[in-house]
Amino acid sequence: MQTSPVPSFRSDTSSGASIVAENFGWHYPAHAQPVISEINLRIEPGEKVLLLGPSGAGKTTLLHAIGGLLHDEDGESQLGTLTLNGYTPEDARGVSGLMQQDPESSVVLARVGDDVAFGPENLQVPHQEIWRRVDESLAAVGLDHLALDHSTSALSGGQKQRLGLAGILAMHAGAILLDEPTANLDPEGVKEVRDAVLRAQRLTGATLVVIEHRVEIWAEYVDRVIVVNRNGITHDGTPLQVLQDARAELIAAGVWVPDYSPEFPAREAVAGDVLITAEKIAVTRQNPSRRIIKNRRADLLAGRSPHLGLQPVAQNLSVQVRAGEHLGILGPNGSGKSTFALTLAGLLLPVAGELTASPELSQGVDMKDPALRSDIASWKPADLASRIGLVFQEPEQQFIRSTVREELEFGPRHIARSRRQPVDETQLHVRVEELLERLRLKHVESANPFTLSGGEKRRLSVATALASAPRVLVLDEPTFGQDANTWKELVLLIRELLDESVAVISVTHDLDFVRAVGGRTFVLDSTHRVSTDAASRRAL
Repeated sequence: MQTSPVPSFRSDTSSGASIVAENFGWHYPAHAQPVISEINLRIEPGEKVLLLGPSGAGKTTLLHAIGGLLHDEDGESQLGTLTLNGYTPEDARGVSGLMQQDPESSVVLARVGDDVAFGPENLQVPHQEIWRRVDESLAAVGLDHLALDHSTSALSGGQKQRLGLAGILAMHAGAILLDEPTANLDPEGVKEVRDAVLRAQRLTGATLVVIEHRVEIWAEYVDRVIVVNRNGITHDGTPLQVLQDARAELIAAGVWVPDYSPEFPAREAVAGDVLITAEKIAVTRQNPSRRIIKNRRADLLAGRSPHLGLQPVAQNLSVQVRAGEHLGILGPNGSGKSTFALTLAGLLLPVAGELTASPELSQGVDMKDPALRSDIASWKPADLASRIGLVFQEPEQQFIRSTVREELEFGPRHIARSRRQPVDETQLHVRVEELLERLRLKHVESANPFTLSGGEKRRLSVATALASAPRVLVLDEPTFGQDANTWKELVLLIRELLDESVAVISVTHDLDFVRAVGGRTFVLDSTHRVSTDAASRRAL
């Protein structure tokens, strides 16, 4: 990320908001118990607060309530009261700016400049002032090298996270609410985005409430640390006070306190047969047309190298994926890590080079022409799902059913229908029960997936990929949203899968995770990037 001058963030339109909760709680209709309850707190205007707690403690629900995203449609969901500057959050719209865990949820419009301008425009900020704020906000988060008409769909997950933050900064909100704002960022980006938030908060006087599992990122910069669980607030005080007095309790609850990381016994990696081979491939975020797909298959059948005419984001990528081995894909935001992983998983076409499956992995693939059987990008969805499981960076992207149990059943049922085979209900029940217990989701099996906590959503997304028993598992930012306890459980699960000869590919910034799981790493660096001149910034 390039270094930008410190933006002005003039404080003429912003001041801190007060937040008051009295016996506040929230009970989703499909849940047996309230997600959170008995919350009593007062956050003064301009305070900087770090909100901690184990996965599933209700932190995100509380932040959504402050941001006015929760609606008590049945009159029974909300418990107690919650106010922002003395008003209900729904009546105080524009006072708060909320960035959710899922970067996609913050992207509203098709162009970068318009997306950042969306909030101020809705607040009726004067036109000239809007675009001054857009420029300073993009500079603050390190996206000022992009043209204002740059497509938001062409951004990486980490870049979308920065864009969402820029939109909040441009609003000059009285309360800045951030849910895991640095989770998908590279180490350099973590520091720069945090500093941008603190700079904006200082110059606007906004109240800041941050959820972050990694305490050390924010601990020395906030005024107050609040620890919550489903039954209320367990600790509330200065960072030094809370982190000293409650260290053992916080570790037991899964909070990532400074100088703590779960320990694991050493594991000897034993690589098996090659399942996937990538040879000098180039990858793209662009979706191909039907004509491109048809021409590509014709080239492959004729023994020619396909020429797709799509813009690559990374090139000269060569790697082997082996059974029982972990491959960690590393690199800075925007380098093409997720795009590379999606290509290996068969969801995106390689622009150039060869991507092939081994005879072992491609055995039984339903292709009329045997010449395409090893071409992963040509496989039908059922053949892909039964061989390569994919866990998206944003779990919500793979949820399509109304309950957790139905979500886990969907993949195996879909594969059976596609192959015109009957579903073995007994075997499916056993498999689903195993996954519910293994990933600690039994207590929410009847809940809507979209009402789960961030950590629960991540575990469910892993479980849905495992339901079809794939030979290769591709994980995009697998530890995002996990507390230390669920992080450890995920590491142990991945190690078990490796012992079962499953090949695991993970896109991650989490070096602790890579070290704990072991295996090989592939780093996308400057030798793989495709250099393109940034378009001129659009005059507005």
